[in-house]
Amino acid sequence: MIEGILSWSETHQTFLFWLAILSGLLFLGSILSLPFLATQIPQDYFSDAKRHQAQLKQSHPLIYLTIRLLKNFLGWLLILAGIVMLVLPGQGLLTILMGLVLSDFPGKFALERRLASNARIMGGINWLRERRGRPPLDTPFNQMGSGRTIT
Repeated sequence: MIEGILSWSETHQTFLFWLAILSGLLFLGSILSLPFLATQIPQDYFSDAKRHQAQLKQSHPLIYLTIRLLKNFLGWLLILAGIVMLVLPGQGLLTILMGLVLSDFPGKFALERRLASNARIMGGINWLRERRGRPPLDTPFNQMGSGRTIT
């Protein structure tokens, strides 16, 4: 088994070299972009019972569409990078969550809230926000207890 892996790695050195370069670029990109993205999330984004509406909808339709396309492209790029970072160096789950926040797809709100209810993920986001002087995000269940409504 080990001989097969060594043989494969010897025959695919170019591929492994570019994979290492890609891993380094994704790691660097996540380190540079995640603090900025984490500070742009509204404090009640995950705890608000309703979805936040984009303020860009008030602008010209062409500007709104262009920004929405770029935002979705960046979001899906971060999601893919996060998936790669699950096995390569990087902040995989945090990068995936940032990509989800930027992307638009059916079921997004429920998935974001579920991921944000993970203490480790929320701790990572709030750590990034704290370093930039922003208040911590409200957790999805701050106002509901452990998923139950307060009576």
